[in-house]
Amino acid sequence: MGGFFGVASKEDCVFDLFFGTDYHSHLGTRRAGMVVYNKEQGFDRAIHNIENAPFRTKFDKDANTMRGCTGIGCISDYEPQPLIIRSHHGTYAITTVGKINNKDEIVEKLFKSGHAHFLEMSGGDINVTELVAAIINQKENFIAGLQYAQDLIEGSMTMLLMTPKGIYAARDKYGRTPVSIGRKNGAHCVSFESFAYLNLGYEEERELGPGEIAVITPEGTTTLAGPGKEMKICTFLWVYYGYPSSSYEGISVEKMRYNCGAMLAKRDNVTPDIVAGVPDSGTAHAIGYANESGLPFSRPFIKYTPTWPRSFMPTIQSQRNLIAKMKLIPVHDLIKDKSLLLIDDSIVRGTQLRETTEFLYQSGAREVHIRPACPPLLFGCKYLNFSRSTSEMELIARRVIQEIEKDNKYPNLNVYADPETTQYHDMLEKIREKLNFTSLRYHRLDDMIEAVGIDRSKLCTYCWDGRE
Repeated sequence: MGGFFGVASKEDCVFDLFFGTDYHSHLGTRRAGMVVYNKEQGFDRAIHNIENAPFRTKFDKDANTMRGCTGIGCISDYEPQPLIIRSHHGTYAITTVGKINNKDEIVEKLFKSGHAHFLEMSGGDINVTELVAAIINQKENFIAGLQYAQDLIEGSMTMLLMTPKGIYAARDKYGRTPVSIGRKNGAHCVSFESFAYLNLGYEEERELGPGEIAVITPEGTTTLAGPGKEMKICTFLWVYYGYPSSSYEGISVEKMRYNCGAMLAKRDNVTPDIVAGVPDSGTAHAIGYANESGLPFSRPFIKYTPTWPRSFMPTIQSQRNLIAKMKLIPVHDLIKDKSLLLIDDSIVRGTQLRETTEFLYQSGAREVHIRPACPPLLFGCKYLNFSRSTSEMELIARRVIQEIEKDNKYPNLNVYADPETTQYHDMLEKIREKLNFTSLRYHRLDDMIEAVGIDRSKLCTYCWDGRE
């Protein structure tokens, strides 16, 4: 995934930039960077690997030496950024969040138009942010270049571009990711997460619309290209990726998760001893379930977070699973001889939740009922880098469907997305058996959309139902 933060201030902005960027650490764990600009020294950049140390540790020295009134920062799971680019537009810094599905076609198009080369990262990949800069540079000005990038890229791409005059913010064409503007005396900021600037003294001014391009200066925010009419914001932001204190399109993440849990409870028919959330993202869903059902909420295991990075960071699956297991510390008095109902944000591969369930049984649990806070994941995301999965067949639901369909290479996935069909219930039963749950009931898509409270036409639900 990834997150970004930018500041345009009449005073030095490094303090705000440092902490505003750090507040996005839940969105990425591989690379991070900051760029500032001042008239005397020009652009000054720092990029560090944050795989084994938090952002603040790696950038503490930089924050004490960098100076500037304008700056952008990012947290990234992939390419190093922000980049400093020199082109016919002059020198600028750029950072991006998104996914390009037609990367090879764009690269070939740029080569044919005279673009000389791209630097290869380790592994041979092209830095996506460098590619976006090359697209922008095809046009005569930044506004035209940003619009060209939005139109050319298949997938999604939100961009921050910093010049000596201010910060251009361009939300992706269909608003799949958020862009929030904050303001305080003498400064404005732009942020992926709306909560990131609250403790820095900013208050929310507004969110950019889908495809909107604006320039942020210390004095204010000016729209340069108006928003489009169609929005497809990612629903998974509320279910999992968004930080609890954030809100998107005016909808609180934490409140949506309470709503989610409550609607799960309304459709359920089991009476466990306790309700618990798989920490951390399942906790709010579980509170909503407990409040609605009247069943006691408890924490039968605790996530150890002081030194462990996010469990999905290691690219080697065996390491990923080991870390996930080591992070969960049991509270045996709340597990032994108990019937537990666990709510997790989702089931992707199923490996971690199966191990968590086995861990609870080994700790003395009598029953483990599982309630994912979203429907079965049937499609890999085409729009955002949510996962390092290389194939949709890594999804537990798709593997089970393949087993059910056997020689049918092109099953009708619509029937498996519909909770009223026999095929849907057969799929759930096979998943339950494979992962050794006492019972399994997924959140229904219609209930989840109601929990968000935004018209379905404005939400992206592709990973659950394949609707673009």
